[in-house]
Amino acid sequence: MAVKPRKSGARAASSARTLSIVVPLFNEAKGLADLHARIVDVARRLKSERGLALEVVYVDDGSRDATSEVAKALPAEALDVQLVTLSRNFGKEAALLAGLDHARLDAVLFIDGDGQHPPSLIETLVKRWLDDGYDVVYTAKAHRENEPWLRRTGVHWFYALINWGQRQKIPEDAGDFRLLSPRAAKALRQMPERNRFFKGLSSWIGFRQVRVDYEPALRAHGATTWNLWSLIGFSIEGLTSFTVAPLRAASLLGLLLAATALVFGAWILLQTLIFGQDVPGYPSLVVGLMVIGGVQLLMIGVLGEYVGKLLSEIKARPVYFVAEHNVKSADAAADEPAKPRPAAPRAAE
Repeated sequence: MAVKPRKSGARAASSARTLSIVVPLFNEAKGLADLHARIVDVARRLKSERGLALEVVYVDDGSRDATSEVAKALPAEALDVQLVTLSRNFGKEAALLAGLDHARLDAVLFIDGDGQHPPSLIETLVKRWLDDGYDVVYTAKAHRENEPWLRRTGVHWFYALINWGQRQKIPEDAGDFRLLSPRAAKALRQMPERNRFFKGLSSWIGFRQVRVDYEPALRAHGATTWNLWSLIGFSIEGLTSFTVAPLRAASLLGLLLAATALVFGAWILLQTLIFGQDVPGYPSLVVGLMVIGGVQLLMIGVLGEYVGKLLSEIKARPVYFVAEHNVKSADAAADEPAKPRPAAPRAAE
């Protein structure tokens, strides 16, 4: 499909002064009203100072509390309010895609619904977009000093592995809190894959990108649903969805084992022919079989992850289903029919 050329840099940014704010939600009923009030305050300032038209798109990713009911009652003050309720919990990546598909305005900003991403920083991201002409303005944690050493080390090695051999690196510590210019958002919509890694895709598209550091706020309500195992699962999902680095690592590990076996065989031959020493065979044989067997099972598991991803893409199931879609206009008190931006066949309503 041909893509029409668009103006680049600051000129393109200044010609499209509309912004959709996408907020994925999962069991955030207690803090949602306060978060919305903070977003409304930011929207008022942006509308007054920059003439920026805004909307907020809340995506309820199968919450088990009253998140959907609270979101329906939120007032449409200074910006339009959309509520996209998914039929079940599909995961954050699906919720981000649902928000992107339903965003009706040009630029798109993503922010978490737990309140740890400060809405006051939205103005800074908008400034870097409109005034400086950046297409992707992403945020990153200023530091990880308050996190355990094991987690910091794991995060470092995750980014080292996922960026191994990549032309476009994913910035370390970058989060989902970011702004995409109209052409960057359009490029992201053209990505057809169903196994998505948002941080990787929004970096891979290129364009002018800039980092903004921030200090995450503490959760005012509830507790995070992320634990060690969910983080490990997310890391595996990201690696196998975005890069072939694990397959390359498997090939190198096989080469290393082959070289080790060659050296060990030469050493046994040297001991037998030159020194006349008998080499005990049982322990070395058992250890060798266990090491090789364990590595083979590990590599089969890595290969199986990629085969599973291929199966998922071939089946081409929708990434999410929409159970309910509501729109409140800031200019009209009554609800109006939803008119989401045309998108690829990745969801069903």
